[in-house]
Amino acid sequence: MPWIAWLIIAAALGVAEFFTLTLAFGLLAAAALVAAVVAGLGAGLLLQVLAFAGASAVGLLIVRPIARRQMAQPPVVREGTDALIGRSAVVVQEVTAVKGLVRLSGEEWSARALDETQSIPVGTFVDVMEIEGATAIVYPRELLP
Repeated sequence: MPWIAWLIIAAALGVAEFFTLTLAFGLLAAAALVAAVVAGLGAGLLLQVLAFAGASAVGLLIVRPIARRQMAQPPVVREGTDALIGRSAVVVQEVTAVKGLVRLSGEEWSARALDETQSIPVGTFVDVMEIEGATAIVYPRELLP
């Protein structure tokens, strides 16, 4: 049963990837799995080797460069007040167009309603839309589309 041999090869390549973290052995392991499926369908050795070679080429020439480029970019980290945008808060003092108070990340923040015609009552959950200085501009959560 040749498909078992391909699974053993895939496992060995997977172990090699685990220890090297090059992404190359992992893609070759995936190609060996493709060859195992082809073998399981009853294809001959030539077709199995071609499936392995084709999947390897796609992985190493197309997928690997894209993955390496993505891994090389530093993750986008929002810091300071930027990290608060999009977070949920609860109204502790009625929020209007000019004043209010919300509990945001365990702290009380002065707040203002995004919609100047709104008055947001105490206990309402709101989303922080932006931060202006030390004031959170908020919008009621249940009204969001």
